[in-house]
Amino acid sequence: MSVRSTAEVIDRFNRAFTDREADLLADLIAEGCVMESVQPAPHGERVVGREACTKWWTALVEDLTSQFTPQEVIVAGDRATIVWTYRFGDGPDQWVRGVNVMRVRDGRIVEALGFSKTAGEVPLATESDDA
Repeated sequence: MSVRSTAEVIDRFNRAFTDREADLLADLIAEGCVMESVQPAPHGERVVGREACTKWWTALVEDLTSQFTPQEVIVAGDRATIVWTYRFGDGPDQWVRGVNVMRVRDGRIVEALGFSKTAGEVPLATESDDA
């Protein structure tokens, strides 16, 4: 059996969410996989191991009140970057943009780091207290 490429793994991972087919996650996650979600800020929840990561992602796939939509996927060797939107309600402001930085080894996801635009105000370095 040949090993899936990074592009094949990430395509199947994304299809699990867009097609709402959690079974597509089977055999995609490595035993020692480490996943960091976007919440709670600033560090995110850390999930470790095939079983725990599969359970976490399956719950997200099966949550019919939300929708994950990949916008762009960039693959470079064993790395992939997924730019996405995540809708968590029907309101016009009930969504967020983010990115996952993924690493694949031997045809399985070994690392998935999630980052997103934050809700609320974050002071920018260009904003002065004197303004």
